[in-house]
Amino acid sequence: MSKDKKELEEEQVDTENQTTGTTDETPVEESEQKKDGKKHRDKHDKHASKHDEQTEKLQELGEKLAETNDKYVRLYSEYENYRKRTNSEKAELIINGSKDTIKAILPVVDDMERALQAMSDEESAKEGVQLIYNKLMNILGQKGLKSIEAKGEKFDENLHEAVTQFPAADESMKGKVVDVVEKGYYLNDKVLRYAKVVVAV
Repeated sequence: MSKDKKELEEEQVDTENQTTGTTDETPVEESEQKKDGKKHRDKHDKHASKHDEQTEKLQELGEKLAETNDKYVRLYSEYENYRKRTNSEKAELIINGSKDTIKAILPVVDDMERALQAMSDEESAKEGVQLIYNKLMNILGQKGLKSIEAKGEKFDENLHEAVTQFPAADESMKGKVVDVVEKGYYLNDKVLRYAKVVVAV
């Protein structure tokens, strides 16, 4: 009976030891599970944060694109308005320029008509034509017209057009203009018409 009691006590001790060992292992396993759960949550949170960051960047790029497109549309509209306005001003300038020129020449037409009526008297007719010529040249001079000096000048292909050549009377006249067939003109210091000349060779 005493032996059975002793064995029973030993079995109880073993059982308690086993129970104690199990109790010591359980907190370790729970700690590992908690760590795994935390890692999973951290990974999920990081992924969500990265997704939110990408979404924010896409939204920002979309806003910048819309802003750029709006600026382009405005700039294009402003350019179209400027082009139309410039073309309109050019057309108006051409029309008004022609109008001013014609209006300025009208008094010359009037004088020509008077000269034609006086052609029966040769001397008065010559005076009338001279008057018309002087008035016409004054008006054109105000518009920027100026004659090109040619006779006696050295031939210049930038100003003169040689229609024929003529033997020079002496060496000093070689390469110079000896006669003008048709006068040349500048308009605002640019060649409007080349002078047609005869050159000595």
